[in-house]
Amino acid sequence: MWGAWVIEHEGRRIFFGGDFGYSKDLADIGERFGGFDLAMIPVGAYEPRWFMKTMHVNTDEAVVAHLDLRARYSVGMHWGTFRLTDERLDEPPANLARSLAKAGISQDTFFLMQHGQTRRLADLFVTDPYLSRAAGIAAP
Repeated sequence: MWGAWVIEHEGRRIFFGGDFGYSKDLADIGERFGGFDLAMIPVGAYEPRWFMKTMHVNTDEAVVAHLDLRARYSVGMHWGTFRLTDERLDEPPANLARSLAKAGISQDTFFLMQHGQTRRLADLFVTDPYLSRAAGIAAP
């Protein structure tokens, strides 16, 4: 794991994955922190596996990382900007959709964003129905 970090603020936890190959360390981190409200998990730059496996997860492993980290929500990152490895730039989104479907996880729970897209974190973190209505946000 390289360049990963955690933000804790007012009872919320965010995990930024940096670069990592899959290992049990992710489950250890999920247990140590008691889960995360949001995990930013790499989903690209993973082919060829014989070479990249220790450095970057593929989409199946990213889904396992989401579960191991006990993430309420995850956003896939580290894909589609530069061609660093052998997979096509547009491959990770399609593969992640298949990996999520196979695991029975909603694309609302583990999502991708388009380049330049913004998303208000309040959309993810407001859980009280009254506060959600007052803010004009649908509660999860």
